[in-house]
Amino acid sequence: MGQIVVTMKIFPSDIIIDLNKLKGSIKQALPKDASVYRFDEEPIAFGLVAIIAHIILPESNSGDMDKVEESLKKIEGVGEVEVVLVRRF
Repeated sequence: MGQIVVTMKIFPSDIIIDLNKLKGSIKQALPKDASVYRFDEEPIAFGLVAIIAHIILPESNSGDMDKVEESLKKIEGVGEVEVVLVRRF
């Protein structure tokens, strides 16, 4: 069975959020069959930096994308989550 990579843009709720701590919280909040492939950072404006998370999921569980998105929205310090791209890995 194949895998998919979901690229998500995660906006912190404030510019003073520790991005490394937020990345750790993201890893912990993921469902058991999801994992982070890598993180990137994208400057937005006025000191705000978005985290670009590339998350690997089994292709058979494509419905888990919604679970991942909902679990990330519940993290303290996360303002908004946007799915940017979904592709096979």
